[in-house]
Amino acid sequence: MTSHDVVGKLRRITGERSIGHLGTLDPMATGVLPLLMGKFTRLAQYFSSAEKSYTGHIRFGFATDTYDAEGEAAGPDSGPELALTLEQVRNAASRFHGLMDQMPPAFSAKKIGGTPAYKLAREGKPVELKTAKVQIASFEILSLEGAEAGFAMSISAGGYVRSVAHELGQDLGCGGHLSSLRRTQAGVFTLENAHTFAELEPLAGDEAALEALCIHPRNLLPEMPSVTADEAVLGRLRNGAQANLPEFSRAPLVKVFAGQRDLVGIAKRIAGTLFQPIVVMG
Repeated sequence: MTSHDVVGKLRRITGERSIGHLGTLDPMATGVLPLLMGKFTRLAQYFSSAEKSYTGHIRFGFATDTYDAEGEAAGPDSGPELALTLEQVRNAASRFHGLMDQMPPAFSAKKIGGTPAYKLAREGKPVELKTAKVQIASFEILSLEGAEAGFAMSISAGGYVRSVAHELGQDLGCGGHLSSLRRTQAGVFTLENAHTFAELEPLAGDEAALEALCIHPRNLLPEMPSVTADEAVLGRLRNGAQANLPEFSRAPLVKVFAGQRDLVGIAKRIAGTLFQPIVVMG
């Protein structure tokens, strides 16, 4: 199932046409796929820098053209004579930490002259990608069974776990590829508060029940303080006018609420407690 398939299925369950996902999850991968529905799609830009966490497995012995188990073998298979130790793999993995230059996979959604790289790769055309800066907060090799290592990783938005698996295999001299991947967290969205289609499908048409499963709006974008405004102030903000809000931190952006749950929009601090609305949701 692709991320696009997930959006289509959720549209059928909820009846909501305006749905978008935050960061594509490869069809092979499982785990957290955050989705914004209705007016909340207007907030997508503010989630783009969220760090993501994963668990998964890297299979050593040969590389693939896609850097994961979906691709064709690209390089000799080391076969049964491959004899890596956990210490060897951990030592090689230790360099993948902090701010790094990373080469995206040829089979990726990165655009080259407006065309996704994977389309060029599938057609056998040259794919000339540029390295990108990624921040790897942590990369831990948890286990090694035969030729397969279990790992946990936290990486910045736009980073490719597949590229790390591929490069680690190169460093060890035996090739390697990502054999399984599970996203455990994307920003404030975690596996613990995720829901399966089996849970959602019986609630089709029940708007209140579906909304109860969503993350509370005040828990979204935790870097922005929440502030509740009265009707006079909300009227000004809804009309695009500046207004004073009872918010005394130094945060540049705040979430503005009418009551406890109704998120009206995002406002930018002009000076002191004077704010300018930059996203109005209703």
